[in-house]
Amino acid sequence: MNDPMQAPVVTVSSGRLAGRLLPGGVAAFLGIPYAAAPFGPNRMLPPRPAPSWSGTRAATAYGPTVPKGDYPPQYQPLFREVVIAGEECLNLNVWTPDPGGSGLPVLVWIHGGSFMNGSGSVGAYDGAAFARDGVVCVTINYRMAAEGFLYLGDGVANLGLLDQIAALRWVQENIAAFGGDPARVTVAGESAGAMSVTTLLSMPQTEGLFARAIAQSGAAAHALPPEQGLMVGRYLAEALGVPPTREAIKQVALDTLVRAASDLVVEVQGTPDPAKWGTLALSLLPFAPTVDGTVLPTAPLEAIAAGRGADVPLLIGSTRDEARLFLVAARTIDLIDDAALEAAVAAYGLTPAGLAVYRANRPGARPGDLLAAAVSDWFFRIPAVRVAEARAATGATTWMYRFDHPDPEANHGFGACHAVELPFVFGTIDRQDVRPLIGDDPSPAVADTAHGTWVSFVADGTPGWSPYTPPERATGLISDKVEEAADPAGDERAVWNGIR
Repeated sequence: MNDPMQAPVVTVSSGRLAGRLLPGGVAAFLGIPYAAAPFGPNRMLPPRPAPSWSGTRAATAYGPTVPKGDYPPQYQPLFREVVIAGEECLNLNVWTPDPGGSGLPVLVWIHGGSFMNGSGSVGAYDGAAFARDGVVCVTINYRMAAEGFLYLGDGVANLGLLDQIAALRWVQENIAAFGGDPARVTVAGESAGAMSVTTLLSMPQTEGLFARAIAQSGAAAHALPPEQGLMVGRYLAEALGVPPTREAIKQVALDTLVRAASDLVVEVQGTPDPAKWGTLALSLLPFAPTVDGTVLPTAPLEAIAAGRGADVPLLIGSTRDEARLFLVAARTIDLIDDAALEAAVAAYGLTPAGLAVYRANRPGARPGDLLAAAVSDWFFRIPAVRVAEARAATGATTWMYRFDHPDPEANHGFGACHAVELPFVFGTIDRQDVRPLIGDDPSPAVADTAHGTWVSFVADGTPGWSPYTPPERATGLISDKVEEAADPAGDERAVWNGIR
């Protein structure tokens, strides 16, 4: 055990680190490079090993963030983007209850943000609560947008995924220095981070890097086929006025490239033209993992259905009101009439009979509320169900959850929307910067339940309810307590059969 009166010091593969002590006996080590700076000769190439340093390096402040733009304006009050200058942006943070301990369970967190935004230094992801409950918590940065997910068919692909793998390998090599057990690593993420988790679960080269996995509000449905990745790369090059080659795009000023990639996403999400973007007009994620045949050999759901990752227990699920985030933040939920509702759900493939099921289950609901329910299922719930179904067919163990807090009137109309569970899971509901999304009077009981459920899964391998297997489809409904339900909203799930 480190001297409680002195800064904690550990030795990792690159050198010695001095962290800082936090209340509750937690030690934090921040801004640790897990790979070399991805600039200069390393730019737009797979991650290289982090260089060593001499002496003792201070690890008391978050490290640089990767190149990225800001969130679209409607989301900026809800998700405060962290921007820290510097080139050593492939870094991670570790919170531990005991740097001198051993055998502790480990949680490695992959942040969300549409593969465009976010970082491991977002305040809502502070890992101190996990550490106080005996879990070593790690949060990471990885390259995003064009720097991380540009696909040109040139043999270099999915650099953001390779960064995540490099971080997981660093954890395997070094986490014992923080008291963690490399054989007890859970990889977890939300939104783009959850899509990353299910993608990592499907990849041969992640074998042995984690023992459990958690996917929150994101699943394996959003990987791009190679022709779609090439299309995005071509449109980006056109916007930059350069040939669609890695060398040409690398010559563009970094700020210009970041802005062009952000503008491309705004175009896809703001004026989604199916004639130009194809199915990206529905998925809205032009920068995402691409099935390149090497780094990502197979579409993730196909690989999972073939048994890849079957030895890794998985906790997967979504929030009850996912899509309210997008409709309420944009202030469009009240503008949707029946004609707009019917046209929108038809674009997602939902039949009039399917829409009638949603109507019947919500007497008096406004068209915008019905659209939110249907889009929540198309984008988040049904892809998670498909992963759970595929794994059940291979004998893999999967638990399904649904986060059901709060009701819309308690948090400015958002309800149990996309990303609302994060401060409850991390035990960071007291932070003022999360209140615009979760409401001004968040429930400590819900935080205790959600956080405790995640700790139980990471530490003991079970969240506390029955695994998900058809036809029972047990699901943990999480609020101030966990209620096990059989196939909740099963009639709505069934209307997507053969569609999604």
